[in-house]
Amino acid sequence: MRSDDLYITTVPCFFRCPISLDLMKSPVSLCTGVTYDRVSIQRWLDGGNNTCPATMQILHNKDVVPNLTLHRLIDLWSDSNNRRTGSESPGSNNPTRNEISAVINRVRIENDDCEVLPKILRFARDSDENREYLAGKDGFVRMLVNLVSQLDSTNFSDSKFMVVGEAVKILSMLRVNRRQLSNLILSNGRDCLTAIFLLIKSGNKNLKTDCAAVLEFIAVDTESKLLIAERDGLVNEIIKSISSDSDSSLIEASLSFLIAIASLKRVKLALAGEKLVTKLTRLLLSDPTSSVSVTEKCLKLLEALSSCKEGRTEICGGNGTCVETVVKKLMKVSTAATEHAVTVLWSVCFLFKEKKAQDVVIRTNGVTKILLLLQSNCSLTVRQRLTDLLRVFKVNSRSYLSVYDTKTTHIMPF
Repeated sequence: MRSDDLYITTVPCFFRCPISLDLMKSPVSLCTGVTYDRVSIQRWLDGGNNTCPATMQILHNKDVVPNLTLHRLIDLWSDSNNRRTGSESPGSNNPTRNEISAVINRVRIENDDCEVLPKILRFARDSDENREYLAGKDGFVRMLVNLVSQLDSTNFSDSKFMVVGEAVKILSMLRVNRRQLSNLILSNGRDCLTAIFLLIKSGNKNLKTDCAAVLEFIAVDTESKLLIAERDGLVNEIIKSISSDSDSSLIEASLSFLIAIASLKRVKLALAGEKLVTKLTRLLLSDPTSSVSVTEKCLKLLEALSSCKEGRTEICGGNGTCVETVVKKLMKVSTAATEHAVTVLWSVCFLFKEKKAQDVVIRTNGVTKILLLLQSNCSLTVRQRLTDLLRVFKVNSRSYLSVYDTKTTHIMPF
């Protein structure tokens, strides 16, 4: 037997169901984190068992969650084997525009979305030109939105979940008119936000990232931002994604979405109530080498929250950890991060004269950093805010700089 034949016929062990030992067709995970084929585990649960067959742990609940990542990996592996055995025609993995036009018509006429959406997704991933073609194809975006709207708690199956996930992935890649897409999604009678919420709750990181990107894209005005922010549980699920153990792409997409809706006072109040400040502080503290973009977005959100009383209460609360963290980020990351950090301090210390925040800035050598920043090539707005802060602390710049800790190495060129 040739090595190629062995490769083709040997199914990777993690693609096999632990019960049937066959290649999984519809992988689902229990609360224990173990994945099984749906048919096998459902038969086990229907038999009155309340344990995980592989670990024998007692199940706190018998919910099964589609493992979309594993499902896609199995599909890719199967496609690869099909190509190696010649069961697919050459070039079938790279559909042409004519083929895509035909499969789109199949979805419209025959409602055959399970088979053709993966092909459309491969086409979209291939190039910017392909994505532009799809975005400009008459009725295509509306078709995707209609597919998304079909998912709700009463119509929840593996196949439907998969289709809606693929549709959202394609939508996240297209750059269409933002307002038109916003109107399509938010005015849809079957509530696309419910479908997006269910996708986010699935726990799949890639799906969460795609959903956050779509939500940010359609948050174009006051009405759309409120509709999204006030969808029960949606913002809370996004906030859960902001943790040091989350995927970096998911963190960035979540932060970008929250920034998009945080311009409204009602939203700021809700975000403060969800303890977003604590999450942002932990993220800023968790990894000193975290990406510049993540740090900038965290500070930008803190800047937005510092403009409302509830946000300032959270920022100045506890032992002043948040304010201390903001002071540490001064001059360390980027020009944009410094500007956001200065605005946070200006808001809590000067504009609203929060005594707790002022004490933390003094205690953490923040005044010295403000003096040094004032000598840097900062913008006129930042310079004015630094001057305002110095008025609050009423210090003599020369005497204060003379006791500056020269062992500190945080001064970076911009």
